[in-house]
Amino acid sequence: MKALILSGGKGTRLRPLTYTGAKQLVPVANKPILWYGIESIVAAGIIDIGIIISPETGEEIKEKTGNGDRFGAKITYIYQDQPLGLAHAVKVARPFLGDSPFVMYLGDNLIQDGLGEFLQVFTEKNLDALILLRTVSNPTAFGVAKVDEQGRVLALVEKPKVPPSNLALVGLYFFANSIHQAIDSIQPSARGELEITDAIQALINQSQKVEALQLEGWWLDTGKKDDLLAANQIILDSILVNSNQGNVDAQSQISGRVTIGKNSQIINSTIRGPVIIGENCQIENCFIGPFSSIGDHVILQDADLEHSVILQSAQVIGIQQRIVDSVIGQRAKLAIAPQRPKALRFLIGDDSQIELV
Repeated sequence: MKALILSGGKGTRLRPLTYTGAKQLVPVANKPILWYGIESIVAAGIIDIGIIISPETGEEIKEKTGNGDRFGAKITYIYQDQPLGLAHAVKVARPFLGDSPFVMYLGDNLIQDGLGEFLQVFTEKNLDALILLRTVSNPTAFGVAKVDEQGRVLALVEKPKVPPSNLALVGLYFFANSIHQAIDSIQPSARGELEITDAIQALINQSQKVEALQLEGWWLDTGKKDDLLAANQIILDSILVNSNQGNVDAQSQISGRVTIGKNSQIINSTIRGPVIIGENCQIENCFIGPFSSIGDHVILQDADLEHSVILQSAQVIGIQQRIVDSVIGQRAKLAIAPQRPKALRFLIGDDSQIELV
């Protein structure tokens, strides 16, 4: 069994952050989104992993993620020159996949459920495809499945105007090698892409064994700022534990579940968890409220924030109005003059410098 993680694309919904970096490397609770998927795959016992990367961000992903040793896996990187659809990514990866069955995982998705149970069903039933579904309130925005009472998939429709159900396809699929012939039989869609839904529909039309299971836990697509913040909140709420490897002075107050990394200095500040603070940070005269993630080497002085993600080496200085629901990119610098509104919201890309006057 192999795994294929899709980590290409241009990340247009997370711009300006993704003008300078891969969306799959944006951190949630100070860990790149991509790494959660890798860890979930390895936990299911799959260690031969191919990662689809693009020319724009592939080198950054290779540099930060490495050859797989840190995860107990072997990672092979596969270039997809243009984002021509999920089925096209499988086609590009065929030399890596060979005749092996595989799990396909979208690298900007986070899924609470472990993969082991789904893998067992796929294997024991000798399926050609197993798709994962989740009920959604806006099925017109997703690929949608029509399923019978036995879990057999009857039809798939990509972003239908009149949805046959409210069951959306999650970014997780299990395939036998029969998917390759199905992909060879389809044509590009109206948007010029080879759609994986069309390939699965081809399997259905050929009376191949295609079934579906529904996720029980949460599923998060982190492609937009608010989705990223929601993912950060859920991960912090789910897995964070108290840990202090930094230095907290006597004037500071720490409450709730808070993780503080090595060599970080907390001076005259209040931190209310769940909050994670990376290594080598300097936090002085600040209030940091729940569901905030602070990356490594961040400087916060006279700042008040909550429910926000601050990336590595950013600086927020002299801001006494509360910052909420914000994502501030790597090496960005944000400073403020007096007499500003009570609440500020930001999505700030890497290397930005903003002064509010």
